[in-house]
Amino acid sequence: MRYRRLEAEDYAREYLKGIWAATLTPFDADLRIDEAGFRRNIDHWIGDLGIDGLFVGGKQNEFFSMSLPERKHLFDLAVEGTHGRAHAILSCSDQNMDTVIELARYAQSIGGEFIIVHAPVLHFLSAQDQTLYEYYRHLSEQVDIGIALWSHADSGYLMSPELCARIAELPNIVAIKYSVPREMYIKLTSMVGDKLIVSTASEEEWLDNIVELNWPVYLCSTPPYLMQTAVDRRMREYTDLARRGEVERARAVRDSLAPVRQALRRTRPPEKPQAHQKYWQELLGQVGGPVRRPLLDLTEAEKAATRAAFEACGLRRGAAASAA
Repeated sequence: MRYRRLEAEDYAREYLKGIWAATLTPFDADLRIDEAGFRRNIDHWIGDLGIDGLFVGGKQNEFFSMSLPERKHLFDLAVEGTHGRAHAILSCSDQNMDTVIELARYAQSIGGEFIIVHAPVLHFLSAQDQTLYEYYRHLSEQVDIGIALWSHADSGYLMSPELCARIAELPNIVAIKYSVPREMYIKLTSMVGDKLIVSTASEEEWLDNIVELNWPVYLCSTPPYLMQTAVDRRMREYTDLARRGEVERARAVRDSLAPVRQALRRTRPPEKPQAHQKYWQELLGQVGGPVRRPLLDLTEAEKAATRAAFEACGLRRGAAASAA
């Protein structure tokens, strides 16, 4: 461990900053993890795009289709690939509490910096606050590593700001990925902004959250590497401009990405987010590959529509992307 349990909050304040991206898992033609491809993507994301941290093993990564050894191996690749160059938060989310704890302990044992755990689906419960408090309290007592909460409508409910503030009093709860309406995360930030690092996955709201809420981290989704290239780092640019107080310039750069956002949104089939994003990666010269069952791959018609939108969106590409 790089810090003690009671030092987790201070460590997070120092290092959980900047632009973090949620990774996709490249699989080869036999649906095995493409280790070389994942390493290549990590090198590109950190070296060429200036991404500060990676969110590894989440829903974008198709963790639900992986065995426990595969999930641990993905952690190994991420810790190795980011060491000394960037940071990583490792997703231990699972419906089985023993699996969550086993992954959390493994992340800690290999030198992971942070873990994140999605609020579980709680069947038959309509009042779940005490259950959730005990869930995160028990987890926090099993490990010393800093823990980020994650609340999303996928659980069937949203954790209230009041509940999040209560859980934040636990010593190694350091952050939350709060995928909720903006008024909810504004409220939570005002309640515990000095105790809990609050963030959300919306890239469109990121600039306003830097300026209005003084948020330190974008945590996180795929835009940092789907909307940037080695020669067109506009998300990095507007983030840095906002940090320097050049807000109007930052807004102009942010707004210039609207055609890229629209192209991604317009061509993404509702049941195929991972497959669509992996294909967009391939158009950028990154390693994408197929998805695992039960997810669906793109049809040739969907690929053609995505390719046409990609070519017209105005994202500048280098030689690797042009050749893809």
